[in-house]
This record gives sequence, structure tokens and C-alpha cells, in this order.
Amino acid sequence: MTLKTKLNRIHSIFKNDLEHRKDSTACIASSPKIRDKNAPLHLILFIGHHKVGSTSLQDFLARNYISLAREGILYPFIDFEGLSYAASLASGHSQIDGALPINIREPHNALAFRMMAEATKREVPSYHENLPARRQMFVAIKNQIRFNNPHTVILAAEVFANFNAVEPRLIRNLLSHFPDANITLVSTLRRIDEYIASWHGQRLKFGHSLPRLADNGMGAYETSIHFDYKLMLEGWVNALPNAKIILRNYTQVQQNGGSVADFFDQTGLKLPKESEPERRVNDSLHRATYEIARRGNHDLAAGKAKLLRKALRKAASECDLPPSNQIELFGPKNREKLVLDFQPIDSYIAKISGNSSFFPDLEKANTSLPYCEIECAKKVLEYLHCNQEILPDQELQQYIYELKTSFNNYS
Repeated sequence: MTLKTKLNRIHSIFKNDLEHRKDSTACIASSPKIRDKNAPLHLILFIGHHKVGSTSLQDFLARNYISLAREGILYPFIDFEGLSYAASLASGHSQIDGALPINIREPHNALAFRMMAEATKREVPSYHENLPARRQMFVAIKNQIRFNNPHTVILAAEVFANFNAVEPRLIRNLLSHFPDANITLVSTLRRIDEYIASWHGQRLKFGHSLPRLADNGMGAYETSIHFDYKLMLEGWVNALPNAKIILRNYTQVQQNGGSVADFFDQTGLKLPKESEPERRVNDSLHRATYEIARRGNHDLAAGKAKLLRKALRKAASECDLPPSNQIELFGPKNREKLVLDFQPIDSYIAKISGNSSFFPDLEKANTSLPYCEIECAKKVLEYLHCNQEILPDQELQQYIYELKTSFNNYS
């Protein structure tokens, strides 16, 4: 071996060693953030409510599992599907293009449903398939905490809103798994008329048979968490005397950039620099279609009613309708009762949040909206009748014709 060859080999060895040292330094610089040795875990509990952008928040947290974990923020999965998804992201595979599977997007709703099922013998909804037992879910969460050592864990589930009404012990059961954590409780609430209108539409979207809100449809909500926000909150507030409690008016959330931006702003967490963008998820039915969907849910077989609701969504996106939130669903007497009955609940929330009134515009819920529900529904029916390619099923075409005729005498 010549002297020149020896010198070139020595140079190559030193060069490779230098590159290795640079790579090692880069890895150290970009190492995941972890909790300080003696610092308590920060647990953030987002407990809803429904229809306040919770699904968009959950979707964002799930899609950004890896980038959040590198910042020391853990949104833990609860089953093999979620953990397999996390492993896929960690190994560099592409993000799922369409909707995330529900157990990945909403793992803590699945956890909440499982906890309620085991406590009350009720069934977990069929759309949460192949779930492990409650104990195994918590094992999965604790192992992710063990191996990631995050400074913050986020559990986000609007289904947590049901715990106090269903079985108050569920709250302490959940909290017992995080005995030394510093806890922040976050809840977003909508003005009651807007909330019930939106929640009623969600139930219609899922195929429930319901009375019309303008008739006696309010009765089913009056003693539930869907009207009584005190019932929703009180158990959590009492169980967490030392927690930081953040109650947000949905109007403020919208003004602050939406559910994701507001959540990170209010909790003091930093958004990862490179993160998947927020996506709009769980779009609502247009209120012009509510009464048609409601009648279909009552009159038709489940499969046919589902086809009708799909056609209604398409029709509403194409025909000329007023803004959904400008269509009246309640009627003056129902609105008057709604506001009167809700005032003590507003006072309770205001006391927790340190304000004189939590919904300063509550009296606006007394004012009827400008567009008539039935007149708007007639426009949708006419559009469907004239554009039958949207609904090629002959039985449903006949049903639309019959509804169109009956709506002429409907008020």
C-alpha cells in the first residue's frame, strides 16, 4: 500500500467520523421534549360540549400524534388500531387522505363509552368496533406515557360530558389513573338555542326518530346535559377543586380562530411548527332539511332514510337557501320558555368563570329567526322533485312527491 493510499484512507476515516458526529449532534438537538424529572404530569381534560368543534380538535390531535409527541404533548391511543397508526406515522408512511377511523380520531370517546358501558350495562355504540376492555385501554395510555415521558397528556372527549349524569363515580375513576397530575379542565359551551338546534340536527343525521322542536321536541332535552349545563359540569368541578378550569363561549372560540387555535391558546400549549392543518369534520345537516329528514326517519326503513339524508345534503349544497343559522326551529313560546329556564344555569356557569353572565347575549335567544323552517323545506323538496338524479330510488322519489304535497298544508 502506497503512502498516498494510506493517507487517503486515514482522511476517509476521519471524514466519516466527523459526519457521524454531526449526525449524532443533529439527533440530540432534535430529541423529543420530555417532562423534567421532578415535574408533575400536566393532564388536560377536554370534556366537550357536543357540536363545538370537538371532532375537528380530535382529528387534529390524532393526525399530529408524532409532531405533538416530539413537543412533549401526548394524545394517547387506546387500542391496537391507534397504536398501529402511530407506528405507521413514526416510520414515515403518508398520512391517511380521507376521514380517520373513528377509534383513531376519537379514542377517548371510545374510552368514555366503554367506561359507561361497564358501569351501567349499556352498550357501546356500534360504530366503535373491536374495542378492548377498559383496563386494557388504560394500560395502553399508561405505556405511552411511560415510553414518551410527555410533560402534557390530552384526553379529549365530548362523551365525558355525560359522566356526571350517567354515573358520577366515573369521574373519580378516570382521575384515579392520574393521581399526581396537575389538571386543567376545558369545556366549550354554546348559547342554548344554537346548541339545541345543532344537537337536534346531529341526532337527525344519525337517524333518530324525534318530534319536531316547534312542537314538543324540547321535552327530551330539558333534564339532560343537552340543556342543563350545570348537570354536565358540576361533578367535574366538585371533583377537581384544585384544577384550572377553562370555560369557553363558543362564540369566542370562533372569533379566536376555531376549536384548535383556541384550545392551544387557552391551554398555553405551542402548536408544532410542522403540523397537519385543521380539517372541518362532522358537518351538520342544513336546517332547511331538518323536517324532511325527521319525517324520513319516522316513515322509512333505516336504509332508505339514510339514502334520503345523503340526498338532502347534496340538495342543500346546490339549491338557493338562506344561511342555516337563520332558519327558525322553535317558535316564540318555546324560545321564551327556553331563555327563562336557562337563566339559572347561565348564572351557575358565570359564577364558575367569574363573570356576571356567561352568555351575555342570552336574551337574543328570545328573538325568532327570519326564515320559516317549512318554507325552506318546501324549496328543498321542490329541488329534489325537479332533480331526480340526486335521488334515483323510485320509492324515495314517490316519497318526496307525497311530502311535497303534504307540506303545502304544513305549518
